[in-house]
Amino acid sequence: MTGDRARRPGPTVRARVHEHLADGTERRHEDRLATEEPLEIRLAWPGAPARRVWVTMRTPGHDFELAAGWLVHEGLTAAGDLQRVAYCTDADLTPEQEFNVVTVTLSTVPLTEPGHRHVGQSAGSSACGVCGKDSLDAALSVPSSGRWSGPLPSPEVVRALPARLREGQSVFARTGGVHAAGLATADGRLLAIREDVGRHNAVDKVTGARVLAGASPAEACLVVSGRAGFELVQKAVAAGIGALVAVGAPSSLSVRLAEDAGLALYGFVAADRCVRYA
Repeated sequence: MTGDRARRPGPTVRARVHEHLADGTERRHEDRLATEEPLEIRLAWPGAPARRVWVTMRTPGHDFELAAGWLVHEGLTAAGDLQRVAYCTDADLTPEQEFNVVTVTLSTVPLTEPGHRHVGQSAGSSACGVCGKDSLDAALSVPSSGRWSGPLPSPEVVRALPARLREGQSVFARTGGVHAAGLATADGRLLAIREDVGRHNAVDKVTGARVLAGASPAEACLVVSGRAGFELVQKAVAAGIGALVAVGAPSSLSVRLAEDAGLALYGFVAADRCVRYA
């Protein structure tokens, strides 16, 4: 894998702010904002030149992981088929763009043809994990690495996971403006924590971290800092996760998909309670 190059934007930026207090006073000081920039993912394989397959708004950092994880979650590639991940060096890219385009080269053809929903103007905001899909059937078509057959976390472990995740949220501590995802074993040991303005991007980065390290993305539990949206359940199923633990609520479609896929789904998880939906 190709290493990062100089001048890559960081996960936070400085900003001067005016803070207005309840007593009528005003404070001017420096604050930190979570960085949000577009990332274009291109895909190439033997006999096929690189083509754009996705554009998303993300927090810079772990870009290669985001690209690798997204491709696995979309069912376009298996973990072992990634040959190279690199920033694009096209001569027509401006300095501002050069770290916002990642090309993934596969050692073989994709598992599915990157069709209409993965090309053209398909793009996603930092809030969207299934944008660009052209039909409900496409959105509900979930690739799967197989059901998790190992142990699952106990309710006691589940309740402790959000606090453990929070300890690793360094960008959130500085900005208050990013989501987080973490991969955990059944006994609650966190293997990877990633942050991003997009909650789905954070999950992509976690899976990508495992894939680029040569490890399986399948594990007992995925814990996320927000709600259990359908797109997060979809990614958990695609990675072969055993349980999804969310601080917020699931949706009806999340529960339906989790039940169909055999994914344990927890919502409203805090130190004193958790609710299992599937």
